[in-house]
Amino acid sequence: MSITDVITAKLTERFSPLHLEVIDESNRHRGHAGWREGGETHFRVRIATRNFDGLSRVAQHRAVMETLDAELKDRVHALAIEVLPSGNAPSGTTGSPA
Repeated sequence: MSITDVITAKLTERFSPLHLEVIDESNRHRGHAGWREGGETHFRVRIATRNFDGLSRVAQHRAVMETLDAELKDRVHALAIEVLPSGNAPSGTTGSPA
């Protein structure tokens, strides 16, 4: 299973998102710190979930980071998190390369 698939599965299981995109941006960081041949080191997550309603931005990000703790300690070097409002989130879940 790819890291993209693992991230998608973990976030889906924990947060039941209304919208989720997991984007592998590793190719944008070729030659930079943390980059490895084969990619899957730098990711962007866009997520909308009612589980984040009422939480501060810091609490939202902490929840995502805690969910992906094992991946961040192992293969993932960088993770950008974009929390979208649950009230007007686009529908769907995708795991897609950049």
